[in-house]
Amino acid sequence: MNLHDTLHNKEMCSALLDKLKKSIDRYGKPIRFMEVCGTHTVSIFQSGLRTLLPEGFSHLSGPGCPVCVTHDAEVATFLALAEKENVILATFGDLIRVPSPNGKSLKHAMANGANVQVIYSPMDALKLAKENPNKEVVFLGVGFETTAPAIAATILAAKKGTIKNYSVFSCHKLVPPALKLLLDINNDERYIDAFLLPGHVSLVIGLEPYEFMAKDYHYPAVVAGFEPAEIIHALFMISEQKRLGIAKIENAYTRAVSYEGNITAKTMLNQIFEVCDTKWRGLGEIKASGLKIRKEFSDFDALVKLDTELAVTKPLVGCKCGEVLQGKITPADCPLFGKVCTPQNPTGPCMVSTEGSCAAWYNYQGL
Repeated sequence: MNLHDTLHNKEMCSALLDKLKKSIDRYGKPIRFMEVCGTHTVSIFQSGLRTLLPEGFSHLSGPGCPVCVTHDAEVATFLALAEKENVILATFGDLIRVPSPNGKSLKHAMANGANVQVIYSPMDALKLAKENPNKEVVFLGVGFETTAPAIAATILAAKKGTIKNYSVFSCHKLVPPALKLLLDINNDERYIDAFLLPGHVSLVIGLEPYEFMAKDYHYPAVVAGFEPAEIIHALFMISEQKRLGIAKIENAYTRAVSYEGNITAKTMLNQIFEVCDTKWRGLGEIKASGLKIRKEFSDFDALVKLDTELAVTKPLVGCKCGEVLQGKITPADCPLFGKVCTPQNPTGPCMVSTEGSCAAWYNYQGL
C-alpha cells in the first residue's frame, strides 16, 4: 500500500476518529478549531470529514484562501492595470472572476479588449515577457508565503536576463500577522479554541513564526498535512492539548515541514521583498502582513513602473465574506449564499475560488 492509499485508508481513519472521540470525551468540553488553509478547507469537505467529526468537535474556516483575502482595492487596481496601453496582465485563473466593488472582474475586462493571459506558473509570465518585447507584462502576485518565493525567482531571473518589460504587482500576504489579529478578536468573543495550521505555508516559514500563539495567547496549534488521516491525527493532538490544559505549536506534518522551514526560500523572499502593512478582505489593514518589492528592484514593481496607486474602494454590498473569513458565521448564514451568490454567479471571492469557504460549502453540502 502506497502512502496516499494509507492516508486514505478507511479503517485507519475510523480508528483515528475513535481515538479523537475518546480524547474529547475525556476533555468533556466542546472544541472549535479553525483551519487557515484553503487546501485544508477543500480536503475537510471533500473527504466528508466535517460530518464525521465527533460530537463537540466543530470546524471553522479562516482566512486561508489567498484569492478570498485579496482586497477590493487590489482587485480594482487589477482592472486599472488591465486598461493601460501596451500591457499584458498575467494571472492565475482563479483571479479572473473575482468581482470588484462595481461588479466588474478581469473577465469583463477581457471581453472589453484587455489583454489578460491565464498562466500556470510564475515562470510562464516571464516567458510571456520574452515573447512580447514591445509589451509590458504585469504579473499579479497574489498568494501567501507559499507562492512568493517562486515570484521572487522570476524577478531575479528577469534582472539577470535583462528582461526590462516584466513587472509584478505584489499583493502577497503573510499568515502569522493575520493569526495574531484573529487571536486579538477572539480574546473578546472566544469562538475559536484552537488552530489547524497550514502545511504549505509552514513548509516555507517553519514553526517558529507561530510560537507567539502558544506563548502569548495560550492557544493550541498544530501544523497538518492534507490527507484525511493526517488531519484527524492533527485534530487528536489539538484535543490532547486541550485535555491536558497546555498550549504548544506542534508539527503533525513532519514528512514535509521542519522547525526552521525552507532557508533558501526565505532568503530569496528577504532579498526581493520587504515587509509592509497591507489590506486583507474582511480583516482590514494589518500591520506588517504584506510583502512589497524592495527599492533596489523597483524596475520590476508594477505600481512604480506604471505610475499606478492602489485604488480606493467601498466594500461589496451585501457580501458577508469578511465575517466568513473571521469564522464568525458559516457561508450558509450569508443572505446571498446559494441565492444571488453561486459558483456560476459569484458575488464575493469566497465563492469564486475553488478553495474558498463558500464554494466548498456550496459544492459539498448538497445545494
